[in-house]
Amino acid sequence: MAVPDAPPNNTTRNALVLIAVILTGAAMTWMAPILTPPALAIFLMLMIDAMARDLHSRLPRLGADASLIAAIATCILVFGVVAYFIAGHAAGFVGKLMAYQPRLNLLLVTLSHTLHVRMPRTVAQLIGGIDLGRVLPFVATGVQTLVQQGVLVMVYLGFLLASRRGFERKAVRLFQGREGRHEALQVFLRVRDSLERYLYIQTVCGGFIAIGSWCLMMVIGLENAFFWAFLIFVIGYIPIVGAAIGIVAPALFALLQFPTYWQGLVLAVSLLALSFVIGNIMMPRMQGRNLNVDPVTLLLSLAFWGAVWGVTGMFLSTPLTILVMVILAQFDGSRWIAVLLSADGDPHSLGAPPRVVGAQRSRKSEAPAL
Repeated sequence: MAVPDAPPNNTTRNALVLIAVILTGAAMTWMAPILTPPALAIFLMLMIDAMARDLHSRLPRLGADASLIAAIATCILVFGVVAYFIAGHAAGFVGKLMAYQPRLNLLLVTLSHTLHVRMPRTVAQLIGGIDLGRVLPFVATGVQTLVQQGVLVMVYLGFLLASRRGFERKAVRLFQGREGRHEALQVFLRVRDSLERYLYIQTVCGGFIAIGSWCLMMVIGLENAFFWAFLIFVIGYIPIVGAAIGIVAPALFALLQFPTYWQGLVLAVSLLALSFVIGNIMMPRMQGRNLNVDPVTLLLSLAFWGAVWGVTGMFLSTPLTILVMVILAQFDGSRWIAVLLSADGDPHSLGAPPRVVGAQRSRKSEAPAL
């Protein structure tokens, strides 16, 4: 008489989950050139879809198709303006930086005496120590890869937008029973609502930080203040590291521009205070339950996704962490990981706060559609 196999205990199940996570991370690192373009395209599609639904809810007469076209046109316009702005100001910014070469030489000498270390005393010596024959090929390869990745992202985005109407029919075919379809819909809505809320809050708070930083830099008299504010807004989507760069980089540039050090110190303290107020007072109030992601989790996810997918992983670290939390919370064998990643130990509360991006249909009204 055959004895039925005993169900795996918790230790075995957790070990299998850990092995699966390690193998998945290794596979994602190995397949990074293939996976990063569609991941960025999906993120952009969510942005466009959220914008289209918000526009349709505000202007019902416009229609769903016209709202989608308007959202796509808006995104193209925004990206075009950003590219034009960067191309028009990058050369002038580098020129201003080279004009501060005497000041930079003085700072290098001061730093060398203060730290009592041997280092290049001038910018010429610093650049002269770099083997351009080895560096330039890497730079050229990086630029070529960036252009190729950008083209691939646009191609993937076009196909995703063209096939978005077939997603619902595919979902119906995947699940035979209404209960299974309804449960899958709940998971999808929680992921979508959480990602849209994160994107909305990050954009609004990043905009306030950029505007406030621009005002502070104008008061100090920092050159290229608008360019710095724009960079602060863009890198603000990288958690923790983006905020640190947005504080340190303008302050260092102020040390080059002004003959005294107090302007850079005042600017650093002011930017730090602005980031602290918005990040610890305004943002939690807008987030409701703070997206229910532990701050340590955000830091670890930034390191993990940065190591796996580079800069792309840093930008997508928080959305990917939210996605992973929601999926892991659906299974008994991996729910403990979602509990550890959450802020209050309840990963199922992710996606529960009120909607902030336009008017969306209730889950009950969307369930029968499947």
